[in-house]
Amino acid sequence: MDGFDGRVVIVTGGARGQGEAEARLFAERGAAVMIADVLHEEGEALAAALTGQGSEARFFRLDVTDPESWSVLIAETKNWKSRLDILVNNAGIINRTLVETTSLADWERVLKVNLTGAFLGIQSTSSLMAESGGGAIVNIASNSGYSGHYDPAYTASKWGLRGLTKTAAMELAPKNIRVNAVCPGLVVTGLNAHSPHLQPMIAMTPMQRSGRPEEIAELVAFLASDVAGFITGEDFVIDGGFTAGAAYRRVATETGILA
Repeated sequence: MDGFDGRVVIVTGGARGQGEAEARLFAERGAAVMIADVLHEEGEALAAALTGQGSEARFFRLDVTDPESWSVLIAETKNWKSRLDILVNNAGIINRTLVETTSLADWERVLKVNLTGAFLGIQSTSSLMAESGGGAIVNIASNSGYSGHYDPAYTASKWGLRGLTKTAAMELAPKNIRVNAVCPGLVVTGLNAHSPHLQPMIAMTPMQRSGRPEEIAELVAFLASDVAGFITGEDFVIDGGFTAGAAYRRVATETGILA
């Protein structure tokens, strides 16, 4: 895979967790990275750490649901580097309630961050990206966007993000902008390391482990690179085989077919 020298990248939700891994990887491979997040202290600390390691990084406090916040971010990015090559729509939240118990406010809050935030990101960055000669947008969806999940707002947002990806890819192709989605399964970070669902999900996963943030970042970087120059409008599941056959693995294990 080629490096990212001279490229400018925005990573939303980039201050910690999976977004931090993505920001670090792009920075390590030569990109100038704008870390965009509502987490001010964590974002500033990460930008300072990357800068101290010889990378170019800045933090911008971004509310992905606010069009004006996006406008200021794009202006700041243009003033900083005069271009934009890559957007990673990573910011997202989860709710973990059922259909019967999810409030309208929580439903709207999750969709606003996870889906509307990505829509605003694509809408806000496409002009500067086109001016820069084109680029790549990677939306972070989920393998929950392929099935039902006990969180209706989160699931709906990830199904919607897959559709948004395909629509944006068609529209932006003439501007030399590619749009793809990465759909992770279980990835353990400091945010969910003690959640009770981890071990049951790992037990059902054919690869018998969770994913690492760095593995997701590698796929994101591939899709953003020139090596993936003929890939657009696609979604890529990275979940250790969970979507491919977790249920059948459980049946095979419980019936003795699989030792």
